[in-house]
Amino acid sequence: MAMERKPEWLKVSYHGEAVEALDKMLDDLSLNTVCREADCPNMGECFKKRTATFLVMGRNCTRGCRFCNVTKETPAPLDEREAGHILEAVEKMGLRHIVITSVTRDDIVDGGARHFANIVRVLKENAPEVTVELLIPDLCGSFKALETVIESCPDILGHNVETVPALYARVRPEADYRRSIAVLRHIKHVNPDMVTKTSIMVGLGETEEQVFEVMDDILSAHCDILTIGQYLQPSKDHLRVQEYVTPGQFQKYAEVGTEKGIRYVYSAPLVRSSYHAEEAFAAYGKVRSL
Repeated sequence: MAMERKPEWLKVSYHGEAVEALDKMLDDLSLNTVCREADCPNMGECFKKRTATFLVMGRNCTRGCRFCNVTKETPAPLDEREAGHILEAVEKMGLRHIVITSVTRDDIVDGGARHFANIVRVLKENAPEVTVELLIPDLCGSFKALETVIESCPDILGHNVETVPALYARVRPEADYRRSIAVLRHIKHVNPDMVTKTSIMVGLGETEEQVFEVMDDILSAHCDILTIGQYLQPSKDHLRVQEYVTPGQFQKYAEVGTEKGIRYVYSAPLVRSSYHAEEAFAAYGKVRSL
């Protein structure tokens, strides 16, 4: 069955030359981006601005979330040189803010926590002017592994809830909603000053009230930043879009989230957890200082 035509507000420019140029540089450094692997609609815009979200610990995921375009295959061994490659990319791209995420590595005892922590330390030691944002998997719910990441002191530590709990069995069958909320809560328990962030997709069949309930849950976990964006079907083999949520509804979500007490809500059709991440962090800082 063919995928539905997208509404006008979801149409984007590709910027092919910028994509190819940055792709080549990152290939030369043996680095992956979630932009490419997840087929992000904002890739052209971000690559033109010479920003990207780095995908560490390989290209193959041990889970098969039905919304995600990242391949579920046997993962490769960890590359201990990856932190150095990322540092080199930061220098070549002139980054001031870097976002690093990963595939889920349930095959590793600590879920890759030590690998994340090493990357943060290398960046902090060699590029202290750069703010570091991590977007981590749930680490199988291991608080010990999570504390390894927290102790490396990234500037922002994110973990995505992704969708409402009622849809987890269909959307994220190998994940657990309460475990994801517990990850966010434990970060603040260990370090109340650490900035935390989460993201959800809409258009998967959730109700407005269910989205509001997720907001309440992340508030209970003292999460600082929430991003909300439209789910887009990567291929005919993935979950179908149930609804193209209107820009007006995204604005309502932003207003309600702010009224509920979330420090910063970035809600729009093309928003992803790392979209305009540097600007979102700056906006959060302004709100926090009020």
